[in-house]
Amino acid sequence: MKSQAKQVALLLGWLCICSTVTAQYYLRGEIHDDRNNPLQNVRIIVHSTGYAHLSGMGGAFGIAVSGKADSLSFSLDGYEPLSYKIHNTNEYQKVVLKMLPYTASLQKQYLLSFSTTAAGLFTRRMTVADETYSALVENAFVKTSDNPVTGLTLNVNRASYSNIRRFINMNSVVPGDAVRIEEMLNYFNFNYTEPGGDSIFTVRSQLSSCPWNSENSLLFVQVCSKKLNLDKIPPSNLVFLVDVSGSMDMPNRLPLLKSAFRKLVENLRPVDTVSIVVYGGVTGVMLPPTGGADKEKILQSIEDLNAGGFTPGEAGIRQAYRLAHNTFIKDGNNRVILATDGDFNVGETGEQELDALITKMKQGGIYLTCLGVGMGNYKDSKIEILAKKGNGNFAYLDDEREGEKVLVKELTQTLYAVADNVSMNVHFNPDDIGEYRLIGFDNKRKALNDSSSTLLGGEIGSGHSVIAVFEVSPAQGAEMKKNAATGSVATVTINYCNPGKKAALKQSYYCPYNYKALDSLDAHYRFAASVCMFGGLLHSSPYLRSAGWDEAITLAKNSMDINNPLHTEYFELLNKGKKIYAPGKKKKRRSGQE
Repeated sequence: MKSQAKQVALLLGWLCICSTVTAQYYLRGEIHDDRNNPLQNVRIIVHSTGYAHLSGMGGAFGIAVSGKADSLSFSLDGYEPLSYKIHNTNEYQKVVLKMLPYTASLQKQYLLSFSTTAAGLFTRRMTVADETYSALVENAFVKTSDNPVTGLTLNVNRASYSNIRRFINMNSVVPGDAVRIEEMLNYFNFNYTEPGGDSIFTVRSQLSSCPWNSENSLLFVQVCSKKLNLDKIPPSNLVFLVDVSGSMDMPNRLPLLKSAFRKLVENLRPVDTVSIVVYGGVTGVMLPPTGGADKEKILQSIEDLNAGGFTPGEAGIRQAYRLAHNTFIKDGNNRVILATDGDFNVGETGEQELDALITKMKQGGIYLTCLGVGMGNYKDSKIEILAKKGNGNFAYLDDEREGEKVLVKELTQTLYAVADNVSMNVHFNPDDIGEYRLIGFDNKRKALNDSSSTLLGGEIGSGHSVIAVFEVSPAQGAEMKKNAATGSVATVTINYCNPGKKAALKQSYYCPYNYKALDSLDAHYRFAASVCMFGGLLHSSPYLRSAGWDEAITLAKNSMDINNPLHTEYFELLNKGKKIYAPGKKKKRRSGQE
């Protein structure tokens, strides 16, 4: 036994001597991408040994090598592989891997508008329980002489309005970042006008006085999309992706969604197909593809949904998209409808990871509609990202009436796209407009800070009306209110693609000098101005100089349609909002600000 122990000791000593002789160099370094972001788990091959290593946290690596010179190869999915010779392995190495074009598109930040930059602008923040919202920066005034052209994304998202309604009806202050004025305006589908002929869009504009700043004017630009012929709507391939995790086991979550889906199913045609995928305690296909004529089977599957378990949203998304691709209808309406509170806690859960996931999944012509529910742990920011990156739209259901509005009354706007990748460029006339400010369409601070950010086009559904509102000031020496010259105050260009096509199309419109005082405007423009004021008051906009809750309420009262329940409800919300945001409660409001 002693002789064996001695042999083992001699062997270990010999190995230590050999390793000291052969591994006298230690190669250290770090790996970044071409945007200087550290890369973890990069595969590193040492050519002299053939052994593989992985980069660690911060992209760092340290490898024992036998010689002063060696060769290494670096590889990571989504990046160009790199090999090169190192002449002095004792020197610290800084390695840069170049992103492949597709990877770069996944990591790119997207803007809602090209109106401004992040420097020195007003950021509104406020958190409520465990709810999350994207940090937004309110658009500031832009000098027309410096930048006469701005761009903005058009879509049918309406989630912000019904979420705001939820807070106010609970007698609660609304988180500032939950206020997205463009979605509040979308909610009302103002004064829809059918486009003529073969046009996809009709565009109108109106110049008027500004109710919160007498020195400025408002420019309304309204875009209406064509209505699809209901008799010729293509067949639908719908995949309901339903969150049935434990967090959904509340009356205002899974039961609310089941009610909304039942109403949608009642309007299905025999040519339509429905599948149901669930994720929670169990993740999988709850209902295989089933024709719209078999409503009883579909309704029973909806009724059988029960909540429990964790929230593996990533697995559910992958399953739903695989099913949608397997049942794809050429020239049909192929869409995943994701219904969730957004509280993913298994698999990919971060916003950046979900961004990359949905960008990959949407390839191949699958649209996405997101239905958000819940409170307390509601993850608005995550659902919003999925909708924007998934060729889709986003609604928040706070009650059964909203579910019926989104999936029954506005079914074609929600589920049937007439144009993809839709954006609008507005070129202001610098001879007449000195500065302009886009109201709403506010960007995330992170996107504004990324110089590579680009404008992301949206999806427009059948028969939808969008209003964009600009606050503008006259150029020095110009009097827009009295200008009767021919020409235009601005030129509008709608950029879009036909559904499922990549060819870029355009439609242009000239905004005439058609100034009218606000009190003589068509009612829908005055009502839209009130909605803009409402949004500005909710997030404490610094641009509302001489107007408050009373002015917003009066403007709404004098322009509302008393026979329209959406208008009367809005008027009630304004009055409730005034009570919540009354001077006696301002101290409480400020204490919630970050």
